[in-house]
Amino acid sequence: MARTVQFRFLTGREPADLIDLPWSVPLDRWDHPSLVSRTRGQSRHVVRFVSLGDRTYALKETSEREAQKEYGMLRQIRAAGLPAVDAVGLVTGRTTPEGSPLDGVLVTRFLDYSLPFRYLFSLEGGAPLSHKLIDAAVVLLVRLHVDGFYWGDCSLSNLLFRRDAGSLMAYLVDAETSEHREPLPEGMRQHELEVARENFAGGLMDLAAEGILSPEIEVIEVVNLLVERYVTLWDELTGVTEVDARERHLIDQRIRRINEMGFDVDELVLEHEPAGDRLRVIPALVEEGHHSRELRRMTGLEVQENQARRLLNDIASYGAYLARIEGEVPPTAVGAARWITEVYEPVVAQVPDDLRGRLEPAELFHELLEHRYYLSEAAGHEVDNDTGLRSYLESVLRFRPSEQALFLEE
Repeated sequence: MARTVQFRFLTGREPADLIDLPWSVPLDRWDHPSLVSRTRGQSRHVVRFVSLGDRTYALKETSEREAQKEYGMLRQIRAAGLPAVDAVGLVTGRTTPEGSPLDGVLVTRFLDYSLPFRYLFSLEGGAPLSHKLIDAAVVLLVRLHVDGFYWGDCSLSNLLFRRDAGSLMAYLVDAETSEHREPLPEGMRQHELEVARENFAGGLMDLAAEGILSPEIEVIEVVNLLVERYVTLWDELTGVTEVDARERHLIDQRIRRINEMGFDVDELVLEHEPAGDRLRVIPALVEEGHHSRELRRMTGLEVQENQARRLLNDIASYGAYLARIEGEVPPTAVGAARWITEVYEPVVAQVPDDLRGRLEPAELFHELLEHRYYLSEAAGHEVDNDTGLRSYLESVLRFRPSEQALFLEE
């Protein structure tokens, strides 16, 4: 009996052309004009990329059971506001023209400006990069655990990174082994951390064997740092603090420390024994994105956390500049609106077409601010944005590869 091919795609967001792809052919034998090459991590599955309209999709061939599970888990992870690739489709019931069954296919949207760890090490290398990767992975892993997600296969190959104001932000790519349990049992959390430690060590040792890893990087030191920074962040976000009931300002200090790390405390549990003089303070609901939400509220810009922190600082500086030349401090909303129209948008608009796609606009703006600072320092006076931008475009951006959709080297 012939199987019925079932296409499950998110409505209103993905092109109908996905249905017209040659689903009756195994992915490794596709020869279709929509196929493109993109950078990606290592995978035990066949993964192909197609470009339809202005979007690129990753197609992963795996068993129908695994494809269905991963499709559901990725959607659940994204619904929780966590950084992961978008699962937008699922194809099951595939057969060859002769009727032989084929595996299912998970369809995810390609993450623009995403960079695999091998590319980053081949481009930058060095201990500072390894620390950035660790910090990004730690934040993602802690966020998953706080929301009750067990990843099960945290590794460098299952991560993609996007630049974030000189730092990196990590995105989950593979959710085959993921589970959701709230709260996440302590044993699962500790096991996950040990798996991550082993997998990161393996990924770095592979780079060393290929001659890509800088000799200055000590693998054991790096993976130990992963554990140390995870424990530090986890304890800060979830740990219990005891304070004197008369010193409640210490509670505000705890919240401010968490905010400075880029997280919001949405709910706080305070325990006070009637006969005691101590308060137990427990953050109950913690969510990353403190600065990005504030920037979105003020300007409508959707950027990553460190980028948002940098742009908010520039908005504050621009407000101070307006106060000096106009004699009064503008309301926050007015200052932000003027910054968008008088500073940020003119900078982005001046980037020539042949240089667009080298960096995300928010990352480009961050690098411009850094470049302008060093120009001003060398010149001994403040360099304006237009002068800084001309110098940055010609001396920096023009020599960078396009990172919007990196091609594989074949």
